[in-house]
Amino acid sequence: MTAIRLMLRKVSQEQLFMLSVLIVNGGNYLYNLLLGRFLGPEAFSEAALLITLLLVLSFLGMTFQLAVAKFAVLFTGNEWRKFKNNSYKQSAIIGTIVGLIIIILSSKLQVLFNAQSQWMFIIFGIGIPIYFFMSVNRGTYQGNQEFNRLSITYQTEMWSRLLITMLLLILLDFEPGILVATGILISFLFGLYPSDMQGVSLNTSEKLSPENAKKVSQFVVLTACYELTQIIINNSDILMVKHYFDALDAGLYASLALIGRVVYFVAWMFVMLLLPAVVQKQKDGEPTAPILFKYVTYIGLLSAAIVISCYIFPDLIITLMFGQSYLSMADLLWQYALATSLFAVSNIFAYYFLSLDHYVPVIISGILGLSQIVLVALFHENLATVVHMQIIAMSTLLVVQIIYFLNKELTKNNRLTD
Repeated sequence: MTAIRLMLRKVSQEQLFMLSVLIVNGGNYLYNLLLGRFLGPEAFSEAALLITLLLVLSFLGMTFQLAVAKFAVLFTGNEWRKFKNNSYKQSAIIGTIVGLIIIILSSKLQVLFNAQSQWMFIIFGIGIPIYFFMSVNRGTYQGNQEFNRLSITYQTEMWSRLLITMLLLILLDFEPGILVATGILISFLFGLYPSDMQGVSLNTSEKLSPENAKKVSQFVVLTACYELTQIIINNSDILMVKHYFDALDAGLYASLALIGRVVYFVAWMFVMLLLPAVVQKQKDGEPTAPILFKYVTYIGLLSAAIVISCYIFPDLIITLMFGQSYLSMADLLWQYALATSLFAVSNIFAYYFLSLDHYVPVIISGILGLSQIVLVALFHENLATVVHMQIIAMSTLLVVQIIYFLNKELTKNNRLTD
């Protein structure tokens, strides 16, 4: 025990968080793999639809989290208290509105996505306000760089969703979509632990100073727009395939997406570390580019390793993860991993610029990223074409991000030499 304590003292909170995220990603993958094997391709498409809808809605959750994280660094004292109270209040209002919209439109969503029941959408909608509360809570820990507490919230959400969903599927004879939605709802409640809501008032009418309110509004609006575009980019393919193709092809494609997106989910871990670090460096007047180089290098090496592995061992990877019934996707695995890798690296650039309040590249990346949806809508003869359109769109996006960064650095260096 003494040796373990000594080791933990030498490990930083950032390193513990990275380890925790790897475990969470592993647990989420186990969750999806178990669902895929337990339900089969057609029923799995229902579960994948709910998971994708959650990721789509996470653009609002991440907006709350990133805004709270950024201004937890910049605000202190009374301004921070007012901002925190307002963030929880706004998350409750917006969460309730979004949840009600989903519940009211549940029957239409059932028809749109060829689902078996509208009840899975109703249960899912009930959980949205809790999800937004959870996002604000996490933003506080992220901004204050309390990565140990932040790690726990992700662990409690992931493990509860995994265990509760599988127990429901094993013990109850209901439609899988309803049981998966119930598991997601309950996991949000577990994800609120540990809570930083002590002393928070939802009845507050206090306002930030006009200058700070303007800063918050600009950041929130732009972040919400960018989060929406990047979440749509990262999940629109599954929704569009569910719409354009039959249930079997949609389930097969969902398995491909889950395997290929391992890079994106690990890249998200570095975004959590990058944003508060860049904001703090900028606040202290220190260079920020080295942080970008570090995380781009990490993601680049990881991406290369995963794409190569998917190219050399596609049959083995798919068989181990989902089983023989999904093997028809083997030839597309490395290609999908490549598209996701390009998107993951470009995301690191985008969040770096967002941290520094450089809004032009974020807007450009949103516009270019949305071109993926247009391309897939126009060209979807088969699943291979869908993947190829994503590679084209994401390659263009990354090139534009790199050009902007190099131009910005060159301009900065010229000013220093003049």
